[in-house]
Order: sequence, then C-alpha cells, then structure tokens
Amino acid sequence: MDLVTWLIVGLVAGLLAKVAIGGVGYGILGDIAVGIVGAVLGGWLFARLRIAAPWGGLAGVIFVAFVGAVVLLLILRAVRPSRTA
Repeated sequence: MDLVTWLIVGLVAGLLAKVAIGGVGYGILGDIAVGIVGAVLGGWLFARLRIAAPWGGLAGVIFVAFVGAVVLLLILRAVRPSRTA
C-alpha cells in the first residue's frame, strides 16, 4: 500500500476504535498512529488465529485495522494508570 492509503486506513480505524471504546482520543495524529499500529497488530492476530477478513479489499483492511486498534486501546487502557484525582 502507498503512504496515503496507510494514513487513511490508520485514521479511519483509529477513529472507529476511539468511538467503539469511548473516552478521550489522542488527537488526529494519535488516532492515525493507533490505527496503523492496530493494522499491524490486527494482521498479526488474524494470521495467528487463522481468521480471514470478512470482506476483501480496502473494507477488509480497515476491519482488520479496526479490530487491532480496539485491542491496542484496551491494552493501553489496562496498562495506563487512571487519572482520578
């Protein structure tokens, strides 16, 4: 994929994951980073579990990235200390 596609997939997956998980996001650059890292994590998870994306093409890539971004945000939420004062 070219750089623009990676950025678009990262942004869409990061925004969708932020909405699905709730809470405060990391800004547009943070959402892109979460989406891109989520794409890598999602691809690894899907390959390990031998699961195929339900759709082909860009929709399948975004779905895998979304799943990976949700997992990443859940891990970050569990590891990051809460900000209660």
